[in-house]
Amino acid sequence: MPGPDPGIHALPFNRCKDVDGRDKPGNDGELNSLRESKSMSVRIIDVREITKPISSPIRNAYIDFTKMTTSLVAVVTDTVRDGKRVVGYGYNSNGRYGQGGLIRERFAPRLLEADPKALLNEAGDNLDADKVWATMMTNEKPGGHGERSVAVGTIDMAVWDAVAKIAGKPLFRLLAKRHGREANPRVFVYAAGGYYYPGKGLSMLRGEMRGYLDRGYNVVKMKIGGAPIDEDRKRIEAVLQEIGKDAQLAVDANGRFDLETAIAYAKMLRDYPLFWYEEAGDPLDFALQAALAEFYPRPMATGENLFSHQDARNLIRYGGMRSDRDWLQFDCALSYGLCEYQRTLEALKTHGWSPSRCIPHGGHQMSLNIAAGLGLGGNESYPDLFQPYGGFPDGVRVENGHITMPELPGIGFEGKSDLYAEMKALAA
Repeated sequence: MPGPDPGIHALPFNRCKDVDGRDKPGNDGELNSLRESKSMSVRIIDVREITKPISSPIRNAYIDFTKMTTSLVAVVTDTVRDGKRVVGYGYNSNGRYGQGGLIRERFAPRLLEADPKALLNEAGDNLDADKVWATMMTNEKPGGHGERSVAVGTIDMAVWDAVAKIAGKPLFRLLAKRHGREANPRVFVYAAGGYYYPGKGLSMLRGEMRGYLDRGYNVVKMKIGGAPIDEDRKRIEAVLQEIGKDAQLAVDANGRFDLETAIAYAKMLRDYPLFWYEEAGDPLDFALQAALAEFYPRPMATGENLFSHQDARNLIRYGGMRSDRDWLQFDCALSYGLCEYQRTLEALKTHGWSPSRCIPHGGHQMSLNIAAGLGLGGNESYPDLFQPYGGFPDGVRVENGHITMPELPGIGFEGKSDLYAEMKALAA
């Protein structure tokens, strides 16, 4: 049936209105009214959101994905580069639902009502992402991050995409320059999968993991905790037998276990040469995480469900994480965006942690840029799931567990044709 998909909502802002409410001259096709000079005043003229389905019959130990959604956002500016209006794009990671309500009711209106000059850098030739972030967070109390961090993180992604496009640089190179680092476009990626699925037996699980190896991955991940421990042991052994010495296996419990169960799994898992044991208990149960280290000497990973630099700092203070072997999975798209993620990296540095111990959750190109620009340890990847939002730009291949970032302005969404088709439609 023609028309919008059920449950899909777009922002009710008038697309042909300026931030001061006046009609814009012409339309998006009449770019002669816009100047491409770097001395021009850059303005956000619209923020658009649409909630898109990324549903699947898969499940982990805690949730299924039958009704999963994501918010796709376009931050439209009045700036032109290479003959095209600059539009920044963003979306939130899987596992947290689309945040259209919060975006439409609170955060987008604050940007559109702000003095445009208050959102610019000192030179006045680009947006200042930190000023934009501060404007979104006006009149917001600290703590209680909940879904708010996802809404802000989604818009923040689009803002940084626009900032890098206006600067005419890939985001990872812009970040490296700002931090006085050398960018490394070669980024480690691992294949996340191994979900529980109706009718999925050991042969299907093995075939899935073999498929990842055939595509160049050398670390794969599977879910645990959604079946009895003896069944999970058989699943783990089947995968390890399939991948042999060609790859390593990580396992993810998605915060399902109490302390007793987490320890029981730790005693079982330590018999195997795993890449990591991920998120055994509730993400805020730092005492459980600390106690688990006494029973599991191999690497552990957690952090994807911690949404601020304060929570990240508390994990390091009280969670027993070991900087010589454990991994941190904070996801900027879920945790207030890159502005906050940089504060998280500073908090980690204060406690002796290297950014190379961070491998973010989410499988999106934003974190790939952060990894390449700020020296993270790598990034998650979803080769077959949550499309078109997962994966890499067209033509990018995994080789020996790594990809090489293309030299595309911004985050590089335009290089992934199926994803850009969705984004372009939103900005039309």
